[in-house]
Amino acid sequence: MLDRLRSIKSNQIVLFIYDLLVVNGAYFFSLFLHKQLYFDFYTAKFLLTRAPYVTVFYLVFFLLRRLYDNLWKYMGFYEILNVILSSALGTMLCFTVDYACGKAGKLLGIQLMPFAVYVDAFLLICFFCIGIRVLVKSYRALMSDTKRHRAVNNKRILIIGAGDMGNTVLYEMSISGFKFGSPVAIVDDDPAKRRRRVRGIPVVGTINEIPAVVAKYDINEIIFCIPSASPERKKEIFKIAMSTGCNLKRAPNLDELGYYSAKNYADRIRKVDVLDLLSRPEVKLDTDVCKYLVDQTVLVTGGGGSIGSELCRQIARYKPAQIVIFDIYENNAYTLKNQLDRHYCGSPKVDIRIGSVRDIERLREVFEEFHPSSVFHAAAHKHVPLMEESPYEALKNNILGTYNTALCANEYGVKNFILLSTDKAVNPTNVMGATKRVCELIIQHFSRISKGTKFAAVRFGNVLGSNGSVIPLFKEQLEQGGPLTVTHPDITRYFMTIPEASQLVVQAGGLAKGGEIFVLDMGDPVKIIDLAENLIRLSGLEPYKDVDIQFTGLRPGEKLYEELSMEEELDGRKKTSNDKIFVTKALPFDDELLEKEIKRIPGLKPDEVRGFLKKLVPNYKAK
Repeated sequence: MLDRLRSIKSNQIVLFIYDLLVVNGAYFFSLFLHKQLYFDFYTAKFLLTRAPYVTVFYLVFFLLRRLYDNLWKYMGFYEILNVILSSALGTMLCFTVDYACGKAGKLLGIQLMPFAVYVDAFLLICFFCIGIRVLVKSYRALMSDTKRHRAVNNKRILIIGAGDMGNTVLYEMSISGFKFGSPVAIVDDDPAKRRRRVRGIPVVGTINEIPAVVAKYDINEIIFCIPSASPERKKEIFKIAMSTGCNLKRAPNLDELGYYSAKNYADRIRKVDVLDLLSRPEVKLDTDVCKYLVDQTVLVTGGGGSIGSELCRQIARYKPAQIVIFDIYENNAYTLKNQLDRHYCGSPKVDIRIGSVRDIERLREVFEEFHPSSVFHAAAHKHVPLMEESPYEALKNNILGTYNTALCANEYGVKNFILLSTDKAVNPTNVMGATKRVCELIIQHFSRISKGTKFAAVRFGNVLGSNGSVIPLFKEQLEQGGPLTVTHPDITRYFMTIPEASQLVVQAGGLAKGGEIFVLDMGDPVKIIDLAENLIRLSGLEPYKDVDIQFTGLRPGEKLYEELSMEEELDGRKKTSNDKIFVTKALPFDDELLEKEIKRIPGLKPDEVRGFLKKLVPNYKAK
């Protein structure tokens, strides 16, 4: 308690003295009333005699209940309850001591105060101790509201959502002095909230009325505060808000609330990203399907990359005993290990091994050391134009790397081997896509000859925000003032978030029986030009007016649109137990030719690569 006394800061001393004066004054005033406004010398002497221990008793409980540790501008029900409880305990102790002294002092003619005096004193202490705090809080709220009305140079903000998150955002804005902007209106579809106020801000309309509200209240910025809204509804609301040309931001999603530790408005609110406009319904995970990972050792090749690292995060959720990150680039792998160790506190155990999938001996060293039960093969060269310029590197890394890893998995009795493939493997027009199609054939080949390992491939399209994807490029171009470059006005791509793709890959691993090519449901293809235009609008700018979009022409090996399955595969395409994962019909191919050609790779010349691919992938059409 002495430490708490010492910790009271100078700006709390006034409140501290005020409370002690209230405590003693309450007894004087209460007894004065019970004596019918009459005070004699003996009554005053009695109250002064007991003042020291009364002061100490209340002080002890005020400090124990930490009344002076609270920031009273955040005062709420909990703080008021603490005042009442502290006052009640102090009053009870005073009554007990007075009663004991009164009994002992009857021989001296001392009389005990009426019980009603204690009740009245308790009520007075609560009233004045709580009252001063409410008064200070109200004064600060009034000053804060005054600041909001005076903030003519700040942004005028519209809040979407009059629920808990909207209330929280308004509260944080008020305690920051509205230095980030001035909220002037709220919209919400709940008719019960219409014409009501949240922290003094009126609810003026519905979400569909946002354009009219923006015009009427001269809004500069809109903040979306409905974290529970479905992805489809969020996209609808974002599109309505974007049509106004205002700067658009959003509060954290429900799954982000635990992640955000910052306590100020600026760190909680972020700009709506183009990824938010492409968000899809949440993946429904079947934990029973993923039990094959529990207490097992899992190896992820390319584990430091954008897909591989998210795979490791998703795998860690299913409580494996160990995750081995195998990558040729050490920095990303090191960062990922630190993140996983910090989040999971060493369970699972995370190890890094540096090496290349091209090096069969290094792979054997890693397999010998860890004996993984499952392998996720994400290591690959994926950049289409770069692989057109360096085709032999694509062969060595993608085809030879996959063959080496699959061979080790078969030799060391791995139970599950999952290859990450791409939609560019379907009717490929580029080297990268053709090499990934060969990788699919390698997986099916090993599935036929392996006695214990279940080999499967998972085919999916572009992942949002991955290294080398179009969205980071657009953002960089926008930061530089434009123009944004799009290869063709009609080009489309399938998109999926990295977490969603990784979750489905892990699920597919549990569904594999051997030899399957799983295809993920990517939804509808998205026009790249729409991505560019939406990104510009989300920045509060107008496409082609504030920021231009230029068309540069298709790059080497690039198609206008991608396909997820070949026509020959569609006949046998079936839905799995997960409605976002399909399995295609396996197409026949020559196993002996595949083995023979792969053994030729080390001796190939760069100008022989496309002919080599054409031999193994007849539908490969080099551009």
